[in-house]
Amino acid sequence: MPFTVLIVDDEREMCVSLCEILQSNGLQAVFATDPRLVPALIRRNQVGLIVMDIKMPQLPGIDLLKAIKAEYRSLPVIMITGYPSIDNAVRSMKFGALNFFVKPLKIKELLKEIRQIAESRKRIGPAGGEGRIVTQNARMRRILGEIDRVAPTDAAVLVTGETGTGKELIANAIHERSGRSGKPFIKVNCASIPDTLLESDLFGHERGAFTDALDRHIGKLEIARQGSIFFDEIGDMTVRTQAKLLRVLQDGEFQRLGGLEILKTDARVIAATNQNIEELLARGSFRADLFYRLSVVRIDVPSLKERKDDIDVLLKYFLQYYNRRYAKNIKSVSREAAGIFYGHDWPGNVRELKNCIERAVIFCDGEEIAAEHLPAQYSKIGEHGLLSDLSALRDRIGRQIITDALARSHGEKQKAAEILKISRKTLYNRMKKLGME
Repeated sequence: MPFTVLIVDDEREMCVSLCEILQSNGLQAVFATDPRLVPALIRRNQVGLIVMDIKMPQLPGIDLLKAIKAEYRSLPVIMITGYPSIDNAVRSMKFGALNFFVKPLKIKELLKEIRQIAESRKRIGPAGGEGRIVTQNARMRRILGEIDRVAPTDAAVLVTGETGTGKELIANAIHERSGRSGKPFIKVNCASIPDTLLESDLFGHERGAFTDALDRHIGKLEIARQGSIFFDEIGDMTVRTQAKLLRVLQDGEFQRLGGLEILKTDARVIAATNQNIEELLARGSFRADLFYRLSVVRIDVPSLKERKDDIDVLLKYFLQYYNRRYAKNIKSVSREAAGIFYGHDWPGNVRELKNCIERAVIFCDGEEIAAEHLPAQYSKIGEHGLLSDLSALRDRIGRQIITDALARSHGEKQKAAEILKISRKTLYNRMKKLGME
């Protein structure tokens, strides 16, 4: 089937106009003015790219972006808006958008972007290979050790951390290194399924259990028997459903909705949340008894900002991966682009970095990624981040120089000042500024 672009915007004129432009340029396009129709349109069409507005009355574009990425992680999305801001751009990239365009749209630039994505997706290879935990960070290496220790057991594990830090990769690693690795590994995204459907999804239902129950449905708890079940974003589960899940975890028994048969499950439970679980407990929006059931072992994943020493290995890893996937031969990153990569705080963490590298690989036709291959807003974000990094580097060097002088003078500040060829007062001021007193 042909590559199809799905336009999502509450302004019908914008949708129709953009569809006509794309179709006149040899691309197939469909549109939706109601974002709630998007999941059905994705299923019915061979959607290769989504272009959607951020501000829509029925459902905010960022919320829709998160839902799409939860279900279709590799589906590229371009965000558009009439209300441009760095915050909107950062949030879009954080949750997986490839780029961010401002209305009125620069049609030539947008068409170039869409054509590049369409052409690259035609050459796309198998999606496997991006599921490894890549790190040289000491804290992450300790987490890898914890995974090795807990994986062979049946202990419940709670993984906490910001969006995009790799919580699902950790859950995958726990299952794959366990004795259940040959059994089902079932994933439940608690944020993307409405509460009214979540119970049916988990427990299953019998025919006639409710209006639309035309056939028996086997729930994920039943499918996961002898394997593992992963509750992603469990912090979004309602207290009512939490109570039902707790009973299953306590007794290992449940019933399909509308059914009488008692079913058993021994599935190993792994859960994750990007929310502050202590705050949820304090507010009463997460049950303490369920929390204790889930957190026999708790793994807290650091943000990419806290493990910036991993940017280099991640950059090389994803560059190699997307070179293979898009049949490219990119060997290096320009100095300016590197400044952006190392200077940005990456609020979307590893996922944002991965999406940014993928976009750069798609648009780079040579052997070196330049700043121009990154979404335009990154140059603005990167300028501030790079200055911050240079400032931090200058402070580290300053501390090291003073520390060396103090070591040579055996801790005598007057002698250290003489070695540095500055006055004792200047040395004191510099030490105070660098927090060395």
